[in-house]
Amino acid sequence: MDGKDSGDGKQNTADMTQFVQTLLQQMQNRFQTMSDSIVSKIDEMGERISELEQSINDLRAEMGAEGTPPPAAP
Repeated sequence: MDGKDSGDGKQNTADMTQFVQTLLQQMQNRFQTMSDSIVSKIDEMGERISELEQSINDLRAEMGAEGTPPPAAP
């Protein structure tokens, strides 16, 4: 083995290291993007559930104010 082979090996190792680091960074960026998107969707769902609960409470209050009896059980 001569000095050229040793230099090529070190260059290949450096290239592979850089490739792996770049790949890991890209994966981390994609994971963070997906994570942010999921958290955003969960927050949005929470807001919608809160709005739905408020609408249900408003309807129940209206029904109580109108004096309509609840439906009879079968």
